[in-house]
Amino acid sequence: QVQLVESGGGLVQAGGSLRLSCAASGRTFSSYVAAWFRQTAGKEREFVAAITRDGGGTNVKGQFTISRDNAKNTVYLQMNSLKPEDTALYYCAAGGTITTRPSGYVYWGQGTQVTVSS
Repeated sequence: QVQLVESGGGLVQAGGSLRLSCAASGRTFSSYVAAWFRQTAGKEREFVAAITRDGGGTNVKGQFTISRDNAKNTVYLQMNSLKPEDTALYYCAAGGTITTRPSGYVYWGQGTQVTVSS
């Protein structure tokens, strides 16, 4: 089992930045691929970014940056130049293979809200 807890969300003006963190506990986090997804009301969960176990490879949709620190069991999402359309509940996930499909991830956090005002 892996427990994931996101933090770092909040309210920011358009053009601003936020860095989301996802702290993992339980089984060795470095054994898992990690990813970020986001979701707004009435829409499907949307892929944002994913990173390999060692952090050497990433798959990113858009302008955000994903990174991880396995010594701290933490994965990050750096979000710059935020737009109102980036407003969503952001989820951290962990699984065995990098994929853009939510079904490919086994463990999920509870989410952290990001709101971008215009």
